[in-house]
Amino acid sequence: MPFTLATWNINSVRLREGLVARLMAEEAPDILCLQECKSPVEMIPLEQFRALGYGWMVARGQKGYNGVAILSKLPITDAGDRDYAKMGHARHVAARLENGVVIHNCYVPAGGDIPDREQNVKFGQKLDFLTDMRDAFHADRPERSILVGDLNIAPREDDVWNHKALLKIVSHTPVEVEHLGQAQEAGAWVDVTRKDIPDGRLYSWWSYRSPDWDTADKGRRLDHIWATPDIANAAHGSRVLRGTRGWDQPSDHAPVFATFDL
Repeated sequence: MPFTLATWNINSVRLREGLVARLMAEEAPDILCLQECKSPVEMIPLEQFRALGYGWMVARGQKGYNGVAILSKLPITDAGDRDYAKMGHARHVAARLENGVVIHNCYVPAGGDIPDREQNVKFGQKLDFLTDMRDAFHADRPERSILVGDLNIAPREDDVWNHKALLKIVSHTPVEVEHLGQAQEAGAWVDVTRKDIPDGRLYSWWSYRSPDWDTADKGRRLDHIWATPDIANAAHGSRVLRGTRGWDQPSDHAPVFATFDL
């Protein structure tokens, strides 16, 4: 059963309900994972999404901050959540497809501006969140699973517009890349996007502070799709829908897609 999955940090699902509906209508992924919904679950605007065929949702929310949701055209059931780093934030939720595949939707903390946990509590929380992810995957090695989301780290040199300039910038520092790599290794996760697009610069986020974001192209690849080795080879067709960054009142992230033949 082939299905296409997309992941998108929407930066408020209620404010950008129209953009979500547009993506559903124009691209029609079977499963859409949203991060930073900034809404209690009961306030997520489902009526329009259901009319477009998205009859199932598994979500965790909170007022004004964080929040993750999995919207699906295919039947899904709630597969739980984890409170990594015990922050009490709605940053992870999982759903199970009828074929047994589990989809994890994650929103890793951004980490503030100063890459030093002694000076910046948020940076320490980010590292602790990734350490907890690593330990969870070590303790319970995932199988037939997909992990997606805004992981707030661009791990490779060609995942940022200027590697040297960003080495001391939160999202591309060596300590963050190391922590993300350890979490990925613990679950033996395969970076599906880079399996499909192994070479060249690739971004999914462009700052609101850049007025001419498209021409300047100072991007970072913060949004990821991973899969466990037992199903990673079933993935193909990865792409970033860059054009959404130019939509009216856009999110600063673009959705990332992959198709799985399972």
